[in-house]
Amino acid sequence: MSAETATITQEEQRTYAEVSKGYTPFVSGDVIVAKITPCFENGKIAQAQLTERAGFGLTEFHVVRPHPTKLDARYALHFLRLGHIRAAGQRRMTGSAGQRRVPENFLAKLAIPLPPLAEQRRIAEVLDRAEALRAKRRGALSQLDSLTQSLFLDLFGDPVTNPKHFPTPQLAGSIELRGGFAFESGDYAPDGIPLVRIGEVNRGGVTRENACFLPLTHEVALSRFIVRPGEMPMSLTGTPGKDDYANVILFDGTFDRYFVNQRVALIEPKPNVLDRHYLLHVLRNPKVKARLTSKSRGIRQANISNGDVLELELPVPPIELQREFARRVTAVETLKTAHRASLAELDALFATLQHRAFRGEL
Repeated sequence: MSAETATITQEEQRTYAEVSKGYTPFVSGDVIVAKITPCFENGKIAQAQLTERAGFGLTEFHVVRPHPTKLDARYALHFLRLGHIRAAGQRRMTGSAGQRRVPENFLAKLAIPLPPLAEQRRIAEVLDRAEALRAKRRGALSQLDSLTQSLFLDLFGDPVTNPKHFPTPQLAGSIELRGGFAFESGDYAPDGIPLVRIGEVNRGGVTRENACFLPLTHEVALSRFIVRPGEMPMSLTGTPGKDDYANVILFDGTFDRYFVNQRVALIEPKPNVLDRHYLLHVLRNPKVKARLTSKSRGIRQANISNGDVLELELPVPPIELQREFARRVTAVETLKTAHRASLAELDALFATLQHRAFRGEL
């Protein structure tokens, strides 16, 4: 299920005997609501549009079936996806940490504005059109991501099979690598210099909304742990079997400087050997990442070391070819920035329309 598009993105065919017990039944057209944390908070609520009339899902769904003469399913879907409704459901969750769930009676007792059915359908259509615009913008961003991957493969080929036979030395001769500092939560401040932890790297960067700050008084004594926009951190620790470590990003200009926490390594390519844009994309290649994480150790926590990174063998194309790739990527990133800005405007418009719709102002 996609939280972004409010749709089921994948289904598979099974015999009735396989799913008749231990699964949640629903029919095409029902609204299904993920009940467990963090899926509910993330907005995993969708209308089931199935290839068959009936379907089954995990037991972690609530099923909402609107009465056909009283409630339009699309109208109900948009109502349940309202931010304040999800916040209220989160407050009503029961259970232990990591296994908290929205109780069924939270949905049963929700008060929903109920204009005539024709008006509900008109409101749902307006919101569906606004959502379609957002989907097109997200699609354009996805195509630009694919364009960057195509550019990489065209210029360099698969970095694991190395069909263009570039030299493949260990990274130790091509980068400088340094680690972060073991900052403690007691060091945090309401403002100052943002701290980059593993989670920020995995999420793609630091935003102003969820930045965690360290006081400016740390800057002088711990200056060697400060990084600047354009530099490249990698997360070294995660969960065994999951894709939550060995991730790399380039810092943007949201802040002018950052502190790097422990278990985050800073990678600095050597000039005239590796271009940072080339290195970023080669390290993000799924096959390269799998090769690196195969070295991980630990049962409860997966860890890769600085040495694992330095011993990684990667193709090193001629620097001018790398720089040509960087020039093309920069042009694509300029387009992506424009699309992201447009998507942010559409997101704000959609949120406004949502709230107006259920206040009777649309």
